[in-house]
Amino acid sequence: MLNSLTAQPKDKILMLMQMFRDDPREDKIDLGVGVYRNADGVTPIMQAVKTAEQQLWQSETSKSYTGLAGDPDFHDVMIRLALGDSAQRGRLAAAATPGGTGAIRQALELVRMASPDATVWVSSPTWPNHLSILRYLGLNHTEYRYFDDAARAVDFDAMTRDLSQAKAGDIVLLHGCCHNPTGANLNISQWQEIARILQKTGAIPFVDIAYQGFGDGLEQDALGLRHLAAQLPQMLIAASCSKNFGIYRERAGILIALADTPANAALAQESLAFLNRQNYSFPPDHGARLVTMILQDPALRASWQSELEAMRTGMLSLREQLASQLQSLSGSDRFAFLASHRGMFSRLGASPEQVEALRRDRGIYLVGDSRMNIAGLNARTVPILTRAIIDCGI
Repeated sequence: MLNSLTAQPKDKILMLMQMFRDDPREDKIDLGVGVYRNADGVTPIMQAVKTAEQQLWQSETSKSYTGLAGDPDFHDVMIRLALGDSAQRGRLAAAATPGGTGAIRQALELVRMASPDATVWVSSPTWPNHLSILRYLGLNHTEYRYFDDAARAVDFDAMTRDLSQAKAGDIVLLHGCCHNPTGANLNISQWQEIARILQKTGAIPFVDIAYQGFGDGLEQDALGLRHLAAQLPQMLIAASCSKNFGIYRERAGILIALADTPANAALAQESLAFLNRQNYSFPPDHGARLVTMILQDPALRASWQSELEAMRTGMLSLREQLASQLQSLSGSDRFAFLASHRGMFSRLGASPEQVEALRRDRGIYLVGDSRMNIAGLNARTVPILTRAIIDCGI
């Protein structure tokens, strides 16, 4: 049997990570992997997480399973974090998942179960794993235009023209904030227009919100998502706790389904539990438990929000420093988009050859499409990157 397997496509980001590890240069800079790092190059454990872990260690009396869909308290705190009061709780179903990727996978499994002939509309570009999972599941999918490579901004006219062609029951995959890989976000008026298009076509939004709190703040980053929830009868939401709680290895995520009626929400809840059972049975609980404790405790929540805000503003400061230094060195404002983008990522606009030159000659690692992780920079490396960008003719 095993000798009949064929080689699978290599994950380019994982390959890049290995190349970085194998590079012996001490001054190398990793701007490829999508993980938050502080100025010392460390992905820190947030103090609220540490405190919650200590409390959990003292109070936990069992390692028995949670329910198939996870802990209902985790559902409640995450629904509140993402949706506020924009949707009636009775119309919502939820299931804990192994990270945001697990939520995306289970959401697409739900689509395949409920509407196997639906087309899933995906932004061009998008996170590569969206497309990988869609292909693996055999779901129909197509791209809608999203990013203007010349302007380094959302091509909203093209986006709306494409999405106007979606049919009733199709799924439209949207990035809730901090678009990966471009960093270019929709503003609230654009979200409102997307809601009008979805109302008209009958297509169903599926919002992947992996970076809430990394863009313009916890509440602001959820405005578009909440507007859709308030206006539309159905929606899917995949949320991750990896980034904004810094618990990448704990694999804490959630899939939320908004139904048109409480009765259909109950059916969705049964289906989410069924899908969990087919995949991994009971979801991991440690990270979800920590998130629940933090969001339920006013002191822990205040500590977490303060640290999260410092991470967000630190990334904004790095963006502004990089854009300013590039303007000074290049004598033009062609890199001003870096300061206007949000989240960890931006597409630099370099060719594959220029990306290769940065890696080969300078030890600066970017993804092949020139996506770079702003959080991989610090005050020392911003000038190094600036000089390299100009020297490579980007």
